[in-house]
Amino acid sequence: MTKRSAGILLFRHNDGSVQVLLIHPGGPYWRRKDEGAWSIPKGLFGEVEEPLSAAKREFLEETGMTPRGVFIELGEFRQPSGKRLTVWALEGDFDLASFRSNTFRMEWPPKSDRFEDFPEADRAEWFDVGNATRKITEAQRPILDALLRLLSSTPCSPT
Repeated sequence: MTKRSAGILLFRHNDGSVQVLLIHPGGPYWRRKDEGAWSIPKGLFGEVEEPLSAAKREFLEETGMTPRGVFIELGEFRQPSGKRLTVWALEGDFDLASFRSNTFRMEWPPKSDRFEDFPEADRAEWFDVGNATRKITEAQRPILDALLRLLSSTPCSPT
């Protein structure tokens, strides 16, 4: 059975450019990885949960913010693992000082019989789209392209 995941790409307009919010995965495996390691807030969901509800839940779990506003579906993106990732764009803001993430428990170091708690995401940052393209995982780069297509086809709203 194909795993399904859902996420939200939060974006804002700042000084004439588009910025997106990305999160860096927590845990020891990601500690020293930066370029190509960041992600949108996302997570798995089961058959009974609606994808947008899952995306909202995961966003809250991984950032500490309840997403609100107009959600625009960007589409479904196939990941190298075969997982299908459904993504919504949401225009809004996020104060990085309020970032907090749920934790997970794992044996660390491996085979040590010691367990530690790690954050699902250890930090969040705003990136302009050019920098986000370098930071985000290669498989999620088409999500940024979809956002840019959406924004170029949408009339600008008055500020």
